Formats: sequence, C-alpha cells, structure tokens
Amino acid sequence: MIVTADSALISHNKQVNKLTHPLKQKYIERHAHYKFEEFFHFQTDIGVVTDWNDGRNLFASEDFIIGLIEGLEEEVGSASTVVMYNIGYEWGNQDAQFFQNWFEKEYQKKILEANSMFMLEAWWWSFTTQGWGNWEVDMSEHKNGFMFVNIFDSAVARTLSSDVRKPVCHIYAGFLAGFFSHVVNKSLNCIEIQCYSMGETYCKFLLGTKDRIDAATFWQNEGATPRDIEKRLQHGELLG
Repeated sequence: MIVTADSALISHNKQVNKLTHPLKQKYIERHAHYKFEEFFHFQTDIGVVTDWNDGRNLFASEDFIIGLIEGLEEEVGSASTVVMYNIGYEWGNQDAQFFQNWFEKEYQKKILEANSMFMLEAWWWSFTTQGWGNWEVDMSEHKNGFMFVNIFDSAVARTLSSDVRKPVCHIYAGFLAGFFSHVVNKSLNCIEIQCYSMGETYCKFLLGTKDRIDAATFWQNEGATPRDIEKRLQHGELLG
C-alpha cells in the first residue's frame, strides 16, 4: 500500500531539494503516466519516493494497517470507526483542493467545466497506482441526492480477515465524503453498505445528503441488504 503525504520533502530534519520527475521533463504534454515504474520516482540515495504529481509517498505494509486499526480500537473502542472516517474526510477535503489545482494546470480547464466522468477518472487513476484499488462510479441517481461508488481490492478490506463480517473501510467512506463535498461545495456523507471483509467480492459505498445516509445507516443496522437500501432510496423512502 502507498499513501501520499505532504509534497514538502524532509529527510533527516533537513530540507531536500525538490527534483522534477525525470520522465515529466521528457514528456511534458503526457497525461497517461500511471504505470508503476513511470508514476513513481525513486531517489534511493536520500530514501525519498515522489510521484508524477510531486507528492511524497510512503510504502506501508499490511501490518501497518492492522496495527493502526487495532491500536485505535484499543484506545477509543467503538469510536475508532468515527476517528477513521474523520481522518478520511479531512484527507479527501485536502486532496480535492490539491486535485483541483493539479487538474486545471494539467488540462487547462476547471474541474466543473470538464466531463464529470473524465474528471473523476483523472482523479482516481493515481490512487489505483498507489495501491488503493480500482473503482467504479454510478451517478445515475445523483439528481435524487445519492450515488454509489464501488471499490475493488480495498487496501483496508483485503488486509483484514473476511471473517470480520462488518464494513471496515471507514477511511474510504470519509475520504469520498470529503472529496465530493469540496468538489460540489455541498455537505455530503458516506457509508459503506457492502464490504469485501463481509465475504463480498468488492466494497460498495453510498454517498449522499445527510438524510439519505441517516436512513441507509438505520436500515443497515436493522439488517437491510445493500440491494434493499438501494431500492428504498430509489423509491424515495426516508426516515419519518
């Protein structure tokens, strides 16, 4: 797994000169740069890995993910899910700001002026390369206040046992909520309604306005399946 940190490069408490990706210098107008060996620039002499977008990257093991989740559970109990969600939300919000600047510079077009699916694919491709999994977006219900995002090969879910039998990708849920809230300039929430750790083949997230997510959370706690939740929302059901 790979996580992106601050673009400022620090090593041994000293500022490291920021070097432009060598392939970026060679292929100035290139947009398709998501092969592992092309996206990353390994500066082995100083122990720094940067990517095409000038972000500093850190390679983390599955043990790190397990330790993070179990450590939070030990410290704050059931509130660990909220902590992970909030971490994801702040990450998504900050990444949206970074992406907006990057996209406009890369394509000379504002993100809301671009085709929405093209813009979203341009956003997620770097995360696929960084090990966060492939994705699929269903925006067919966005006019009704919600949409679905499927994540294949979640970095969190694939690390944990499939015997968990509950959603575990809270950082993804927060991340999606934070990113889309910033992009559309509207407060959105997100909940995972299907998870690989529950024995499913992929993770499914519901993103939408608070009233819809509150209703979905209630139905999920009452034992509703992802398909049940989807049908209820499509029929306009909400909590009384």
